[in-house]
Amino acid sequence: MGYSDLKFPERTLFLVTGGAGFIGSNLCEAILKLGYNVRCLDNFSTGKMENIAEFIKSANFQLITGDIKEFDTCMRACAGVDYVLHQAAWGSVPRSIEQPLFYCANNIAGTANMLEAARQNCVKKFVYASSSSVYGDEPNLPKTEGIEGNLLSPYAVTKLFGEEWARQYMIHYGLPTIGLRYFNVFGRRQSPDGDYAAVIPKFIIQLIKGERPIIYGDGRQSRDFTYIENVIEANLKACLAPEVANGEIFNIAYGGRERLIDIFNIIKRILNNDIEPIYGPWRKGDIKHSNANISKAKELLGYNPEWDFKRGIEETVKWYKEKL
Repeated sequence: MGYSDLKFPERTLFLVTGGAGFIGSNLCEAILKLGYNVRCLDNFSTGKMENIAEFIKSANFQLITGDIKEFDTCMRACAGVDYVLHQAAWGSVPRSIEQPLFYCANNIAGTANMLEAARQNCVKKFVYASSSSVYGDEPNLPKTEGIEGNLLSPYAVTKLFGEEWARQYMIHYGLPTIGLRYFNVFGRRQSPDGDYAAVIPKFIIQLIKGERPIIYGDGRQSRDFTYIENVIEANLKACLAPEVANGEIFNIAYGGRERLIDIFNIIKRILNNDIEPIYGPWRKGDIKHSNANISKAKELLGYNPEWDFKRGIEETVKWYKEKL
């Protein structure tokens, strides 16, 4: 039943890396609402101060401005921490194809630094963000942990690296780790800006402004779009998961499929808009269909996502309308 009834010891301290980003800031907010302490680590390369501005005055919130590529910063961030929720990374499949070395430095070296810092500081559990991109060209649906294909982008490689490196820290050093393979997360605070912005906030903002969004491909590609509240639930339940879940990887999604053109039309209907999209070429590295088998997460994490796509998209459109 969601995460509002989860209980941790009174002075529990969470570290959220990338805490000023989309997913990270929502995790910080949820932790503060539950009454626990949260430390945010962000270098503000993609995170935004406006995402955490309302938390700054809270006695339970700490901000470290720093980079996960710097090991000393990671050590300082992990000091006294009970749980690490590692979200810091550069996203976007097409951008990773253009900048592979940059992704290697940020996503691979940064994750290795965080794991080592967590180990040295005796963190209770290291929960980290992976991605559905690690399934690559595996054609079967739904996607199931342990059945992966050939990777299609440097971004996917960085996420698979994180999974393997975390597994090594579990095996050799006894650091409890749990990997969460996110499937197309959306919701409040997701950036609509730039060439590599996520499709849902970009659709919403462009339609509100009367602009014609671009759909890459024919619009029939499908994704298991996952509302942010479900992702928060998965992270917090992973912290409290039984020992049998340690070292494992879990799909985090709702378990549905939505086509891009259908999503576009749903947003149009909510906004009472009649704008038509522009169709562009397929993007390199993109897969055509994605759908998650979430039975493992349900069994071992107690994950029970309450927010389906319809409910999530209505809340998301409402949030962006109120922000503009």
